[in-house]
Amino acid sequence: MDNFRRPQRVKENNEFVFGIRAVIEAIKAGRDIETIYLQRGLTGDLFTELKTLLHGTLIPLSSVPVEKLNRMSQKNHQGVIAVISPITYQNIEDIIPSVFEKGETPLILILDSVTDVRNMGAIARTAACVGVHAIVVPLKNAAQINADAIKTSAGALFSIPICRHDNLRKICLFLQDSGLQIVACTEKTNDLIYAPDYTMPTAIVMGSEDEGISNDLLRVANHLAKIPMAGQIESLNVSVSAGVILYEAVRQRTN
Repeated sequence: MDNFRRPQRVKENNEFVFGIRAVIEAIKAGRDIETIYLQRGLTGDLFTELKTLLHGTLIPLSSVPVEKLNRMSQKNHQGVIAVISPITYQNIEDIIPSVFEKGETPLILILDSVTDVRNMGAIARTAACVGVHAIVVPLKNAAQINADAIKTSAGALFSIPICRHDNLRKICLFLQDSGLQIVACTEKTNDLIYAPDYTMPTAIVMGSEDEGISNDLLRVANHLAKIPMAGQIESLNVSVSAGVILYEAVRQRTN
């Protein structure tokens, strides 16, 4: 994982870039952007240039009323504000071959619509502790990597590769083609998390607490596995659930 380590540079707050031309130049310069907020109904030649530049990129866009932009900044934002990411997103397609080349067995974590920043930070901290090679998140419906997420992760978000993709199903298929099994942690099965063989190259999928894992990902998974529950509460926090299944993988790999 050392090949993908990021500089240990902490920002207390995500940096904002204001104005259409400034955002265009930030994109052209290759800055990692967490989200771009666009004023609803915005038009004009410069805005058209921005939209054209954004086509085909993995930058989340959010169309919002001008009031929200005004709350974000008192500056002349021209209807466009970009939130610069404190991390550099990486490509899972580059990471998997490198892991195999180093003679290691891949362990990947896929987060399907986990949107709470503190859950994201806690999961990243656990993932770094157990040696997960990368975390994959969707382009939309994902927790923003901000100061709260970084603080909760105890800095782990700077040391573990985070990969962003617009289609998690395609990523699962790519991982399967690369020799990984997909294990979906879900209550929609009778099989427990102890059943899969995690000594194999593995990608574990965790879903959001309210909706769980999407059906598209459940259908492509090689294994569905649930955490045994004995009490009256029916579910765990997603960061706790991630820790439980990841440490089962560690237990198997260290025995």
